[in-house]
Formats: sequence, C-alpha cells, structure tokens
Amino acid sequence: MNAPEPALPMVVPAEGLPARVRIHEVGARDGLQNEKATVPAVVKAEFIRRLAGTGLTTIEATSFVHPKWVPQLADAEELFPAVADLPVSLPVLVPNERGLDRALALGARRVAVFASATESFARANLNRTVDEALAMFEPVVGRAKAEGVHVRGYLSMCFGDPWEGAVPVPQVVRVCRALLDMGCDELSLGDTIGVATPGHVTALLTALAGADVPVSALGVHFHDTYGQALSNTLAALQRGVTTVDASAGGLGGCPYAKSATGNLATEDLVWMLRGLGIETGVDLGRLVATSVWMAAHLGRQSPSRTVRALSHQES
Repeated sequence: MNAPEPALPMVVPAEGLPARVRIHEVGARDGLQNEKATVPAVVKAEFIRRLAGTGLTTIEATSFVHPKWVPQLADAEELFPAVADLPVSLPVLVPNERGLDRALALGARRVAVFASATESFARANLNRTVDEALAMFEPVVGRAKAEGVHVRGYLSMCFGDPWEGAVPVPQVVRVCRALLDMGCDELSLGDTIGVATPGHVTALLTALAGADVPVSALGVHFHDTYGQALSNTLAALQRGVTTVDASAGGLGGCPYAKSATGNLATEDLVWMLRGLGIETGVDLGRLVATSVWMAAHLGRQSPSRTVRALSHQES
C-alpha cells in the first residue's frame, strides 16, 4: 500500500508551466566525480540502485574518460555492468571515440559529449579550442547515432566564465546549433559556475528559439553558487523546458571551475515542483533517505535544504 501524500507543501499550481518534468539525475556522476576520497564502485552501484528506487527514470551513471583526468570515475568498466539491469536510462559521458568504444562495448544506449561555450573553458577542460572540440565530437556523435544510441550534448559556461566573464548569448547559440546539427538529440545548458539569473535564462532560451532550436530538445543544468538555481529553473519552465538536471543531496561541482559549488539538489527541485503541482514520479521520502545514506558514506551532511529539513539534520 502506498503511503499517503504529505500535507506539505500545499499544491498551488501556476499558469504557463508544464504538467510534468523529467529529472536528469547527475549525482552518481557529476556529484561524485569531485569527491576527494575514493568512493568504491560497490557504493556507487548501491547509490544508483537506491536512486532508481525513488522513481527517477534517468540516472547518469559514470564517465568513460581517461582515469588520470577524473580518477573518481576510473571504475566505469566495473560500475556500469553492476547497474545495467536497472529499468531506467543510464547515460554515460564519452569524451572521444575511445570513450565511445568502451561505452558501447558494455551496452550503453545513451551517451553524452561535453562541449564549452567559451574558449578558456574548452582549453582547460578539453585542451582544445571550441571548434576543435566540436570537430572531435562530430565522429563520436555520428558513430553513436549510427548505432541507434541517444546522444546528449552538454554545453558548459552558458551564462558566465571564470576567466572570460560574461558570455554573449549569440556565442552560446552558435555552439548549441552546431551540436544539434551534428546529430545530438538533446542539449543541456550548463550554468557551470552558478552565475545565471532568471532574466538571463529567459534571454538565452528566447534566442535559441529564434535559432530554431526546439525547446523540447533542451535541458537546464544549474549550480547554486549564488542561490539562484531554483529561480533559474522556474524561469526555464516558464519558457517550456521540461528536462532539468539535478543532483541528489546537492552533490557536485566542477573540477575545472574552482568557484563552482554544488548542483541544484534534486530534493529541493522536487519540493518546488510538488508545490506547483508538476509531476516528477519521484518519491521524495525515499530520495531524502538515499541522500542521507550517501552523505553518511561521504562523512558529511547533505547541503540540500530539503534533505536537512525532512531528515531533521542540523545545519
């Protein structure tokens, strides 16, 4: 028997918002890749299994990058087979054709490439210019599509760059259009250092619509550095976005952007969406319990306000 819905938050729908949002859970990959201590593959696998048990349908599992670049994800070959039986989508990151080979060999059916809207971050993250990185991704995307694999394109630094400052909207639109033209099924607009504000989000989404980028192909990925992640998400929903990246417990940051704090916490997102009457299919109680369990393994409290409130953790 299902538990009754909690009385709070009270559901008060707002006009102009989608009826349902798909949460693209990134905690097991983007969240754990920044941990100083090594998280064993068996713990990561259990984390993913528990996340799947909350009703999340898309859980980013790992990244097939060279271990020296992201040591925390060096166990991709061990981890992915341990969770491949789950009835959820398990996207993985692939930086190049070698990474794609490794992912396909294990049966991955959803992959992601990660580009940058700025030259500085492209150099720091990929040791290439923006256009060189796009040229590197083109055969990766082409091969993946030929195999019938879904491809997501991550785009970092869409709203600001720690070296270059403000990022012109047309610059972001150009790279988005290039990723779609090479065959990406979906794009994730990344606020890598958490500097976006709602008006900026609206302006970018308006410009993308003007460049014939369908809103159905867009997801948003906000960091909460300045406490703006939820307000930026709401602005995106008002423009028709229905895919939102979030990280259980607010885990994560960016190893190449030192000012970046954690991702938008999945629990905080679900709390807001529940209050707006927007369906997610996620059991918030199970999700909170999962984040508390993971926080215990990491030896610290979750930064998610909702996790702390519902689990009565001290701030």
